[in-house]
Amino acid sequence: MGKAKKTRKFGEVKRMINPKDMRLKQNQKKQADAQAAKESQEVRHVDREATSMFFKYNTALGPPYHVIVDTNFINFALQNKLELVRAMMDCLYAKCIPCITDCVLAELEKLGPKYRIALRVARDPRFERLPCSHKGTYADDCIVQRIMQHRCYIVATCDKDLKRRIRKVAGVPIMSINAHKFSIERLPDAFGK
Repeated sequence: MGKAKKTRKFGEVKRMINPKDMRLKQNQKKQADAQAAKESQEVRHVDREATSMFFKYNTALGPPYHVIVDTNFINFALQNKLELVRAMMDCLYAKCIPCITDCVLAELEKLGPKYRIALRVARDPRFERLPCSHKGTYADDCIVQRIMQHRCYIVATCDKDLKRRIRKVAGVPIMSINAHKFSIERLPDAFGK
């Protein structure tokens, strides 16, 4: 007969923990120290509250109202056969200056020939143009960024997601379309809620 093969026994070697293993006390202490050092180096930034805010009441808002208009607000106003400037004045009982950012105009241009009437309304000389300095043409981010910097605007939109984002910013009223007329929310002295 031939020689019987002898298999190696792998389990006979004494198992040792790697010196860098996190289960060792000294390594846990090193990691805790590194975490504490990292947290102490972090710069904590708290947004300052606008000086125009008196608790939740925005004192910077007053006639003539500057209203930032969103893309879908123009489209819904046209569908409901509402003239933008006149309907805004009927809602707020004061002079309104509709403002349009470059991003909103770019979005309307991207929508194509179906929305050419909305684009023509947006290019009305009564509308104030607000130039954008950021990259990209996403109007929602642009509007939110602008109202965070300057809380002297009313935002006109029918977009639920944008409304949700604006509600988190204190002191910025939202204008939308309800029952074939414009309505305003979160304006302290609003008449046509």
